Amino acid sequence: MSTSNQSPGFNRPRLVTKKVLATPQYEGDGAVVRRGIGRSELRFLDPFLMLDDFSVTPPAGFPDHPHRGFETVTYMLQGGITHQDFAGHKGTIYTGDVQWMTAGRGIIHSEMPAGEGTHKGLQLWINLSSEEKMIKPRYQELLSDDIPRAEKDGAEVRVIAGESMGVRSPVYTRTPTMYLDFILKPKSQVHQSIPESWNAFVYVIEGEGNFGLRNSSQATAHHVLVLGTGDGLSVWNRSSKPLRFVLIAGQPINETVVQHGPFVMNTQAEIEQTIEDYHYCKNGFEMAKYWSSQ
Repeated sequence: MSTSNQSPGFNRPRLVTKKVLATPQYEGDGAVVRRGIGRSELRFLDPFLMLDDFSVTPPAGFPDHPHRGFETVTYMLQGGITHQDFAGHKGTIYTGDVQWMTAGRGIIHSEMPAGEGTHKGLQLWINLSSEEKMIKPRYQELLSDDIPRAEKDGAEVRVIAGESMGVRSPVYTRTPTMYLDFILKPKSQVHQSIPESWNAFVYVIEGEGNFGLRNSSQATAHHVLVLGTGDGLSVWNRSSKPLRFVLIAGQPINETVVQHGPFVMNTQAEIEQTIEDYHYCKNGFEMAKYWSSQ
C-alpha cells in the first residue's frame, strides 16, 4: 500500500474544500436532528437539498407532513421508524434498512419511532429535475440483508446506491446518485472512484479520519466534508478505533431551486401553486382531505 501523501490510482484526487459541523436542532415534534446540508453554512450541494442525522425518542417524531418535488432517502442506524402515508402505504424500517421515497407530485406522510428507546438514522433529500417533479410517488425499500456489501484490506462498504469494490446496488436513482456506507478498521485505507462531473460529500458518523490527503487534518464525527473536483477520494484511518462515514455523490441538475419548507420547485409561481394545491387538496394532494395517520 502506498504511504505517500498522494492518492493512489487517481489522476485528480478529490480534496476537502469545506468542512461543516452539523450541530443539534429540534425538528418535527421534539425530534433532534444534526443538519449538515440545508443550513446557513451549506444551503445546497446540487442535487442534494438536505442531510439530517436524526435522533428520535417517543413521544417525539415527525407527524403528518407533506412533500413535493424531490426524493427522501432514510437510512436507519439504530432502532426503527414507522412510515404511513395518505395513499395507504405503511411499513417500518429497522437498523440497516433503507427507504428511498420519490415524493414527486405529492405525498403526505408521518415518520414515527417504532417502539421505546432512541431511534437514529440519516435522511437525505435529493432534488428532482423539473421534468420529474410532478411524477407519481414511488417507494423503494431495501432491507439490511439485501444491501450489497464488500470488504477489502480492513475496509467494509455497504452499497446503498451506485457501485463500490465491484458490487452494485439494485436501487434505481432518478437523479444519478452514489450512496456508500464505509467502516474502516484502525490503520486501514480506502480509495473510491467518483464520476468526475458529480458533486460529492462525506458525513462522518463515528471515529476520525484523514480525507483526500494522508496528512490532512483529521475530520471527526458529525462533520460534513464537501469534496472538490476530481476522479476519486482516498481515506485513511490512522487512529486506534473504527471510522464510519457515508460517501454521497450525485449528478448536478443545474436548475434553479426554489424551496418553501417541504416543497421544492423551480419558480416562486410553482411554489405558490403547490401551497394552493396542498391547502385545497388538489393536483396530487386529493387524499389529504380525508386522511390522518393512526
